[in-house]
Amino acid sequence: MDNKQIAITQFGEPDVLKLQTSPIPQPQAGEVLVKVAFAGVNPIDVKTRAGLGWAATQNKDNLPWVPGYDISGEIQQLGDNTQRFSVGDKVAGFIGFPLQGGGYSQYVCVPESALSLVPDSVMLEAAAALPLGGQTAAQALDKSQLKEGEKVLILAGAGGVGHIAIQIAVAAKAEVYTTCSEANLDYMATLGAHAINYQFSPVSQRLQDIDVLIDLVGGDAALDALKCLKDGARVISVPTISAEMICEKAKLLGFEASGMLVDPNPEQLDTMLYMVSVGLLKTEIFATYPLEQAMDAHRQIETGHTRGKVLLDMQ
Repeated sequence: MDNKQIAITQFGEPDVLKLQTSPIPQPQAGEVLVKVAFAGVNPIDVKTRAGLGWAATQNKDNLPWVPGYDISGEIQQLGDNTQRFSVGDKVAGFIGFPLQGGGYSQYVCVPESALSLVPDSVMLEAAAALPLGGQTAAQALDKSQLKEGEKVLILAGAGGVGHIAIQIAVAAKAEVYTTCSEANLDYMATLGAHAINYQFSPVSQRLQDIDVLIDLVGGDAALDALKCLKDGARVISVPTISAEMICEKAKLLGFEASGMLVDPNPEQLDTMLYMVSVGLLKTEIFATYPLEQAMDAHRQIETGHTRGKVLLDMQ
């Protein structure tokens, strides 16, 4: 049996992604072998493939490199000294971040400490949609110290991180505002957010007195959103390429501001999987592509108009 993987063969357009096969790996002590059902495709994968950002810089001499940080699947084999799981358990995890990757593989060895058990009532698709995006959303809101009754503006609420951030902020009893395209206005309302169509007018013309800005877009849209904030507001800027510029500008305007790098946290993923299992959190899957169509999945993310998550079906 071979292990099919999608690798970045060189930096560039989506067609640099190639199917490769390697032997199925053997779990080391403390590791388990996971047969991957679904792998999440994240903006960082697309950025790295294009040769941008830290993971690309660090891996430029390691090509071909297999990207992917989100997986769900089933445990096939246990390494020595593992006690958390049994063969056949359904698991999900945020793996190999930021330098190892490896999620775009049919089989991958992972430290058992990096995985969460997927409850029976949660589909493996939903589980694969949560690790990186869900934890980015939770950690950004946590870092912003959002409080009940405060007004929060989440840029790009319909995306993979945004749709989860909205639900967490609503659950925290904040007053939630978001930007989206016209096509997603109704969807944002169903999640409990006041949606603003950025195609119609800049958000700064529509909102004021915002306490917290969660910037999931960066660039000009984020600079415009700074005009909506009240004195002493807090800004968390997630897109690494423009975070420094946004935070500098925010601080000049007297706001508290910081960028963030998501930190894999299996306990947090346990909590989110539980929330999905009891209906407190819903994951939105935009599309699932067969493993061989990874380049189409990357092209979809590059449109900037993806409602929820894009997955690869690794089976």
